[in-house]
Amino acid sequence: MRNCLATLVLVWLVGFSNADSQLVPIKLQLQWVTQAEFAGYYAAQDMGFYEEESLDVTILGGSVEIVPQQLVVAGAAQFGLGWVPKVLAANEQGANLVNIAQISQRSATRQVSLVETGIESIEDFRGMRIGSWGFGNEHELFAAMRAVGINPDNPDHVTIVQQPFDMSLLLSGELDAAQAMTYNEYAQVLETVNPDTGDLYQPEDLHVIDFNELGTAMLQDHIFVHADWLAEPGNVDIAIAFVKASLRGWIYCRDHPNACVEMVLERGPILGESHQSWQLNEMNKLIWPAPAGIGIMDGQQWQQTVAIALESQIIERAPPAESYRSDLAQVAIDALALHGHDVTGASWQPLAIVLRPGGE
Repeated sequence: MRNCLATLVLVWLVGFSNADSQLVPIKLQLQWVTQAEFAGYYAAQDMGFYEEESLDVTILGGSVEIVPQQLVVAGAAQFGLGWVPKVLAANEQGANLVNIAQISQRSATRQVSLVETGIESIEDFRGMRIGSWGFGNEHELFAAMRAVGINPDNPDHVTIVQQPFDMSLLLSGELDAAQAMTYNEYAQVLETVNPDTGDLYQPEDLHVIDFNELGTAMLQDHIFVHADWLAEPGNVDIAIAFVKASLRGWIYCRDHPNACVEMVLERGPILGESHQSWQLNEMNKLIWPAPAGIGIMDGQQWQQTVAIALESQIIERAPPAESYRSDLAQVAIDALALHGHDVTGASWQPLAIVLRPGGE
């Protein structure tokens, strides 16, 4: 295995091209609609990074009904994006998917409340109306509540409300705390006029619970493939090529955020420029710094994710070691570093984004 990996490193430090110099057609299935959460992949496509790696990449948009795991298993896409616990659950059902690049190093899930509710901690959820999207997004929240003795399945402890993928129930007072992603729904509140002030809501109007701080955060966005596809001759080279170009796209979006926001806007997202700028800035916070290099799995975070998945009965048994591999991403970042790319982002600092009403 070591000799094989050394050979791959030598190949990729020089650069990959397939034997007949034809572009290899592949498909990437996103897990949601067009937005800056996927800016790195758009940048890799628009800047020609995929083409430089001899790849012709089609990026497929997602929706509530689209499950990337299912499409990759079916062969409708070679690469998928998803959250680690959802892929672990699919694997326990026989999906046989492999995480080959862990993009997000931190969880973006939060629980947001208006300060007037008096909620300052998870313990304050007792007796409250707490929103969750469900669909596998609730596990960090439920694990945090169980850790302080609140049973989310017991209505005498807490009322769990099925929340739409927006913050309408929080703002209407029908929820005491709502689920939000830092890069999306949290921004939606800050893009809304506070009727008490006539100005947009401000961070000081809200209390935000961060599951990273509570120890119940779970790993989210990563690139996965089907193990059987990866085992076919030549597909390890294709996978490294795809990962290398994708990571280069995220590096580009870290260093050129305005250009990447324009790439997103050209694809016609539902929300506007300030929202997409905020979202990319928040995505960069999830990715950078990447001490071991972008795309490399943090073993401690993996174990925490697995532990919560077991506790929450997302899975019944610990996943095998081959559920993820960082060797392909390592080859990719070694090649990128050789060509002068900063693969850790140790000195990166987030921008101060000014949101406008409605995210325009």
